[in-house]
Amino acid sequence: MSTSLLAAEDPRHARAWLRQQGRPARTSLLRAAALTVLDAVPAVGFAAGLAWAISSFDRGPTAMAPGLALALVSLGTRGLLAGHALMAGGRAAGEVKASVRASVLESLFRGRPVPLATAMEGVEALDGRYARFEPARVSASVTPLLMIGVTAVASPVASGILLFTLIPFALGMALAGAAAAGESRRQFAALSRLSGLFIDRVRALPAVLAFQAEARVARDVAVASDELQRRTARVLRVAFASSAVLEFFSALSVALVALYCGFNLLRLLPFPVPETLDLGRAFFVLALAPEVYAPLRRLAAAYHDRQAAEAAQHALEHALPAASLEPAGAQTALGERPPALHFEAVTVRYGSSPPAVVGFDLEIRPGQTVVLTGASGSGKSSLLHALLGLAPVTEGRILVDGRPLSELDALAGSVAWASQAPVILPGTLGDNIAVADRAACRRRLMAAAAAAGLSGNLDRLLDERGGGLSGGEIRRLGLARALLKAAPLLLLDEPTADLDRDSERALIDVIRRAAAGRTTLIATHSAAVAAIADRVVRL
Repeated sequence: MSTSLLAAEDPRHARAWLRQQGRPARTSLLRAAALTVLDAVPAVGFAAGLAWAISSFDRGPTAMAPGLALALVSLGTRGLLAGHALMAGGRAAGEVKASVRASVLESLFRGRPVPLATAMEGVEALDGRYARFEPARVSASVTPLLMIGVTAVASPVASGILLFTLIPFALGMALAGAAAAGESRRQFAALSRLSGLFIDRVRALPAVLAFQAEARVARDVAVASDELQRRTARVLRVAFASSAVLEFFSALSVALVALYCGFNLLRLLPFPVPETLDLGRAFFVLALAPEVYAPLRRLAAAYHDRQAAEAAQHALEHALPAASLEPAGAQTALGERPPALHFEAVTVRYGSSPPAVVGFDLEIRPGQTVVLTGASGSGKSSLLHALLGLAPVTEGRILVDGRPLSELDALAGSVAWASQAPVILPGTLGDNIAVADRAACRRRLMAAAAAAGLSGNLDRLLDERGGGLSGGEIRRLGLARALLKAAPLLLLDEPTADLDRDSERALIDVIRRAAAGRTTLIATHSAAVAAIADRVVRL
């Protein structure tokens, strides 16, 4: 059984996976939890100020003023703490989601596709757990006991009532959580099925129209939609029922404290107690009683967020096994020396289309420069993509230094790559070049840009479509990235396309220098580029 399946079946592994994803947000989580617990201090201050003002009522407004001021200041402080706690929780959730999204992208680049619903809905489902549930969980573990301890100073009997009524409250939360967990998992599974079904049918739309299967497809999507609706309704029913139960126990507990305080003040208790309350102490206890259950009610309100996150986690972990759970024998890098490459009867086929490459054999020695040439559609780019794991090798295999490509778990980190259509990120030209090496200084960025023939200010802004760059300049950007990255394997796809003869001649000298000391594979139509190669392979 695979490691990821073991982790998905064992709840302890599931919790460990979530903790691992939450490591980048540990500081923000601790800050949010501390601020949430610290809310108990102004809550006590508000209760004390209110009791002070009420007990001073018979002495006039002047005597009541300090108590009212303390209550108002405490309310303002609580608002500030709540705002900062929300911001810290939101920051923690953002850091966790960024970490998981990076894992999603890494999985895609390694050739492990992630279902759309898992990649989008699953990542977003983690938000509530880290933004709300985790801080509320810490507060619910500490704050009620602190409040009961403070209440015991004014009324030991009232604190005993509050402590005793926590038991059914906790049992109600446990039962509600157990019921919600299964429903949330089934609801997320129904969402994933609907998303996958919809995407598959959209992809097959030409075939659906050709075979006049629109009614059947619409029926299948309607059935999946109804299933999701039923699952969602069940989750909501459980959530509403659990909220009603918890609100009942909370109201009952506060009512019992209020009854005790009222009968104690009136001296009408039917049983003896070791204390006699005055008006100030009674109001202090009454003001604190709801605060005992407030953290638990916040936890109950956020409990569905936890269940939704754990439901999404099952799907995420199947697609994204944690780094610590990866097979220990997986190789992750090539080292610094140029590698040897060996294509053994490689066939590349995209879906049901005719193969782009059939039975391709090629052996490349370390440090050799090889050019692939041939007509458009002959498979030059597909071979480069197969080496990067971006195209499916349906038959044969690719060896790198004698090891199968599938065992090299992070080959992309050892490859300098310039494609026909480099990805442009919104930002400056310098930022786009630095994608290849985030640690590069500005001097290296300028040198790479100059070597690739990119002129102009590195601080000029680009949009995601490459606005401000010509087609040739976009190719030069990809080459600048390849030049910047000190990798032992260099892959270039049509590096001189869209360039005039003089620009191509200047760039060929740059490519020759960049290929020195690296194993280089170039796909090109250009005879001038082919002239610098140690070997030319025609497809």
